[in-house]
Amino acid sequence: MTKTPTETMTEIKNPMNEQRNDFRFFHRLRVRWAEVDMQKIVFNAHYLMYFDTAIADYWRALALPYEEAMPMLGGDLYVRKATIEFAASARMDDVLDVAMKCARVGTSSIVFHGGLFRGDELLVTCELVYVFADPATQTSKPVPPVLRQLFTDYEAGGAVHAMQTGDWSTLCEAASALRRVVFIEEQKITEEDEWDDHDESSLHAVSRNRLGQVIATGRLLPASEGVGRIGRMAVHRTLRGGGHGAAVMKTLEDAARARGDRALTLYAQRSAEAFYRQLGYAVSGAPFDEAGIAHIEMRRVL
Repeated sequence: MTKTPTETMTEIKNPMNEQRNDFRFFHRLRVRWAEVDMQKIVFNAHYLMYFDTAIADYWRALALPYEEAMPMLGGDLYVRKATIEFAASARMDDVLDVAMKCARVGTSSIVFHGGLFRGDELLVTCELVYVFADPATQTSKPVPPVLRQLFTDYEAGGAVHAMQTGDWSTLCEAASALRRVVFIEEQKITEEDEWDDHDESSLHAVSRNRLGQVIATGRLLPASEGVGRIGRMAVHRTLRGGGHGAAVMKTLEDAARARGDRALTLYAQRSAEAFYRQLGYAVSGAPFDEAGIAHIEMRRVL
């Protein structure tokens, strides 16, 4: 069959033939008591909720904050068809992986395939068909090229964000916008506490998604006796846990190594301590408060 120029992605096949290795994206969940019916299996209507929840996380995997991204794309997505096929049932306390992928992009339609796995066992499949449309009139319109390409690149294993480093004069506008949202608006830190003289002397890193939205940032302060310091780490609220903060950290760590730093320190908010531990940082000082928020000093040898 010959594809039209408006069609991309993989050839459509029966979702029941999908296997785990056919998917890049997985959303993990555990079946709750409230989702089980009198037969002691998951009530059928909940499976559609599982797939819908996975779709929301799929957008996060694309580094797209859905509510902000759709206006930038000039439209929104509306479900046209949802099909579910059952092979076996899930039960209470089962740990399930909801797999999802974009199977095809037409002129205005987007087709997703989903698979619900218990281990390697495929329990349920779905096909979700969305239409990209004008929110005001709900009339269909072409899928934007940037979104079409993003689906293609993501499913092929490509990156969904781009990192930039530079001085404050170069990245001030991008970095400060996200820091204002995260620290001043979300965490209620005062203007006086957020902005300091270190910005001018630091190397800054900014991560942007395919729409150019700033999704993460951080800074590397000048080293003192071979020890540098990372600070002002911020990640877009809806994209936390997606690896974007870790990507900024790696970029700044690589820059510290390149200039000859022997170690790095940082002042971690206690709520983020586990995140930094996973990146190899260990507590190196006593707890303290900064701007009314509990912190701890942490250190890593490079």
